[in-house]
Amino acid sequence: MDKNKPKHLPGQEQDRQPGFENEMDPRPEFTENLAGKAQRLPGKAALVTGGDSGIGRAVAVAFAKEGADVAISYLDEHEDAEETKKIVEAEGRRCLLYPGDIGDEAFCKQIVDQTVEEFGKLDILVNNAGEQHMQMSLKNISAEQMERTFRTNVYSMFFLSKAALHHMKRGASIVNTTSITAFRGEPSLIDYSSTKGAILSFTRALAGSLAEEGIRVNAIAPGPIWTPLIPASFPADIVEDFGSDTPMKRAGQPDELAPAYVYLASDDASYVTGQVIHLNGGSSY
Repeated sequence: MDKNKPKHLPGQEQDRQPGFENEMDPRPEFTENLAGKAQRLPGKAALVTGGDSGIGRAVAVAFAKEGADVAISYLDEHEDAEETKKIVEAEGRRCLLYPGDIGDEAFCKQIVDQTVEEFGKLDILVNNAGEQHMQMSLKNISAEQMERTFRTNVYSMFFLSKAALHHMKRGASIVNTTSITAFRGEPSLIDYSSTKGAILSFTRALAGSLAEEGIRVNAIAPGPIWTPLIPASFPADIVEDFGSDTPMKRAGQPDELAPAYVYLASDDASYVTGQVIHLNGGSSY
């Protein structure tokens, strides 16, 4: 399937975070690599942050194909979110949309409670949404940017996981999106890399805390993946070469990650907790 994946991305930029999938060229692939309805998540209820586009969209669609109802949170990318909802519903599953700021604890509690009210339960939480802001020096990172990045990327995981645990039962699963930058750092994304390192430790610590309760906590560490966050973060010349430094010489597509989220969310991973799956085109640290 690799032969069909684009190795060259045209230079492009977007002027705000976290970006709009409907403005990207080419559009990210979010269904091609999904095998179909294996029904590994029959009747499950999931909440996916950043589910309007990119990795979150691919995960939401994959979950629906596997039999789960899905609630997705997003900032304000309404067109992308509505498109995702239509695709999920075309799989015969329910989809709830929650626009808002996951850096706010009250909003996080609200969307967890609403998901449980609508679906009757919450079996899977995917903490996926994130933001990043390119700065070539630590001296250029303002306190406001640093706090904003940590609120979106790290605080939200504490808020959502804490709220979700009031409803989750034995067999439930939490899957967090960390990053290759947690392991090798990225000089132009110092605060972002720091949040991804925090997510790694959060995953391992929470997994140990919840093991006896039968709630599993794992993470995915993507490498360069073609999502709206990329043209919204980097200048066009960097976007044009995005992913070319990996052994596979290309960026990954969201649908190449989604099956790993399905695995960690399903009973197939019943003996897996506190672990990280690396999906990065063969990159090493």
